[in-house]
Amino acid sequence: MTPQNALTKKTSPFRYGFAMFGTSIPINMFKSFAAIYYVDTLGLDMQKYALIPLIYAFVDAIDNPVYGFLSDNTRTKWGRRRPWLLIGTPLLILFFILFYNVPGFIQSDKGMLFIYMLLMYILTGTLDSLVNANYGSLFIELFKKDEDRAKTNGIRQICQLFAMAISIALTPMITEKIGYQLTAVIYGVLALFVMMYCFWGCRETETNYEEMEKPKLIPSIVALITNPRFWIYGLAGAFYSAAFSLISQALPFYVKYTLGLGGSTTTIMLGIVLGVAVIGILIWSKLAKKMPIMTVWRIGFIIMAISFIPLFFVKTLPFAIAIAAVIGIGVAACLTTMDCIGAKIVDDDYRKHGVKREGIINSLMGVMNRLNGLYISLAFFVTSELFGFNNGDDPGENPALAAKVLLCVFPAVAMIIASVVTFLLKFPEDKKDE
Repeated sequence: MTPQNALTKKTSPFRYGFAMFGTSIPINMFKSFAAIYYVDTLGLDMQKYALIPLIYAFVDAIDNPVYGFLSDNTRTKWGRRRPWLLIGTPLLILFFILFYNVPGFIQSDKGMLFIYMLLMYILTGTLDSLVNANYGSLFIELFKKDEDRAKTNGIRQICQLFAMAISIALTPMITEKIGYQLTAVIYGVLALFVMMYCFWGCRETETNYEEMEKPKLIPSIVALITNPRFWIYGLAGAFYSAAFSLISQALPFYVKYTLGLGGSTTTIMLGIVLGVAVIGILIWSKLAKKMPIMTVWRIGFIIMAISFIPLFFVKTLPFAIAIAAVIGIGVAACLTTMDCIGAKIVDDDYRKHGVKREGIINSLMGVMNRLNGLYISLAFFVTSELFGFNNGDDPGENPALAAKVLLCVFPAVAMIIASVVTFLLKFPEDKKDE
């Protein structure tokens, strides 16, 4: 088979979508348990921890557009995206494993621990940006029709939720038995095999690379930042992502200090959220055929916003589990629609400008999404200041209330803002749908 034929071979939606299982396992453990591991287990001060996602947010704002630009302008016989995926994946796994395997001499020195975490956080995060910039661009390029995108995205999001069930819901129980270090190694090796298998089989459909106009970085950035739809979608996505990230990061604190229970309870609650979300994606996907996709998107945001409020007043596990199920319904609606709406923005840009720059646009949307780091940093900093929560050895006088504020108040505020913002985003075809 010649390289040209290899490029034109159609990619299976299942093989492309299954890659999401691999990409989600390491990065969800990385983001979800960084705080509980470094602050509660290793004793890093919460205020120092709060600085790290803040610093990385600015690094990410620079590296994402660069990765998208390099991807769009790559010309090889294997395509534009696949070489970056095959190179970036092993490096991502390496630094993810190092993040949770802190040398003993560094653990005993809090200054070195902060520097080590900052360095590993940036390296792991930036390689995740590289992989996702190219993986996300392939979604737009490989699947052109709305029905194909809906089917593929459904597969992808279900794979992501199963990965979350392992890397988020089961992790507290697993780490209690074997520790964070070995857990990271096992997750990393599993993810590496899945990602390399899937990325090798992703065949890019564009074959006329030399004839395609190469997008320029600055004009592409200007075109996107002057598009109001980009800002509206990006802000809504950033606040949603912040709220979702705070669920996994703050829930271990909530379970331990508010409910007074162990890691298995964290597994149960996260499992409920993700399990309901898997079922919810199937339901919302069917409903999306009967109602505008923008409506489904907004409903999901509103459900999440409302759900966090009663969680603040919960005192027993059964009620907490019931609310977690409702949150899962909202998460499902958001996951079903987010990427499809992002693809509409890319399609709209191509219609206006006639330049294929999926990588740059996808990366810049990623920058907006990852601005959640600013909000998460603010949440941890304010909680530490208000309640004197420093670390696991010094949790302050009222860690139960601190955990409730971190899990309930900050996500609720984020989702209320996001819900309002969603009503500002409109596409020309929305009027026809209505």
